[in-house]
Amino acid sequence: MGRSCFPKCKLARIMGWIQIILGWLVILVSLLSLTRFYSAGFFVHNEGICQHFYNVRDVSDGFDVKSLSDRVGEVIDKLETLQAKLESKKFLKDQIVRPFHSANVALRRVRVPKVDEGMKSAVKEDHVINFFITEEIRKYISPKENRVGKINLYGADKVYNTIGHACVLYKKELEKYMDYDIGSYCDDDWNLAQKLMLNGCDPLPRRRCLTRASKDYQKPHPIHESLWRLPDRRNVRWGNYQCRNFECLSSQNPKRGYSKCIGCFEMEKEKLKWVSNTSLVVDFLISDVLAIKPGEVRIGLDYGIGSGTFAARMREQNVTIVSTALNLGGLLWIDRSFCYRKNLEDYMYMFLQLRYKKHKWVISPKSKDEVFLSALLEKPPRAI
Repeated sequence: MGRSCFPKCKLARIMGWIQIILGWLVILVSLLSLTRFYSAGFFVHNEGICQHFYNVRDVSDGFDVKSLSDRVGEVIDKLETLQAKLESKKFLKDQIVRPFHSANVALRRVRVPKVDEGMKSAVKEDHVINFFITEEIRKYISPKENRVGKINLYGADKVYNTIGHACVLYKKELEKYMDYDIGSYCDDDWNLAQKLMLNGCDPLPRRRCLTRASKDYQKPHPIHESLWRLPDRRNVRWGNYQCRNFECLSSQNPKRGYSKCIGCFEMEKEKLKWVSNTSLVVDFLISDVLAIKPGEVRIGLDYGIGSGTFAARMREQNVTIVSTALNLGGLLWIDRSFCYRKNLEDYMYMFLQLRYKKHKWVISPKSKDEVFLSALLEKPPRAI
């Protein structure tokens, strides 16, 4: 047993010494490698070494890196300047221009000394104009002199735009409604307009901004198909409503979000109105009404709440029901409108501001100083 153990122990010793020697060799090689890396400059920043190992010139031959860097720097400088200008403009508008304008209006409202009796007819102070601060309201209600500078048939030398008498009671809301960028898109503030009108600020001042349309406007159905057919839901802006289609407006839906004109968009019920007898004595038939003036009624005006079915029924009786709104795709016909030749560019600029599509545009001389303008324009869909 002793003889057999001796060779095994000797072999184990030899293997152990070999492992120790190999370990020392690995340590020695590692130290030598670290020494060479250090001498080559890998652990100390050396510009020459960087240029030797990372030669940019070899990669970018024929490409002016410095010019590109300068150009990028110029763009960044311009962006910073533009940002500073925008911030300065906003600061000037909010912190300086508005307070100065408010102070100017307040000074105008200060009572001035009484004028002589002979000058009272020439000097007229309009307190309503000075009551408002927003410039668009002041311009709208300010009197406009007649185009030819003469007194008209009724003795007036100016034209006055009208607003509702209760508008002065809602000064803050009206100024918010009239605070917009001229020629830009109007704010989606129909709820604010409804609040003003329902509280007596009706009519509202006209705005010089562009109305919004639906984002995916579709052409309307042909006239013979549209009388008893719901329009495409994509032609309606549903942003301020709970519903997103006409089916949601059914009287059977308790979550439709409104209580007026219940069932107005249910065509099967609408078809029975004004043509069939009901149990209510207050319901008149169209045939009975038109029979009072047979063959004489040609045009009518419907300003009640509804979905247009009354106009459809009246059209079947050759009676046109008028609407004051110009729908998308509608035509604006300007027939022989005349103006001074020197003012023609101003009128053309005003029409261009509407961004209507031109179908016809003709200018013809009327006299030495005046011209005729006839045009056929189409209202476009404006979606943003």
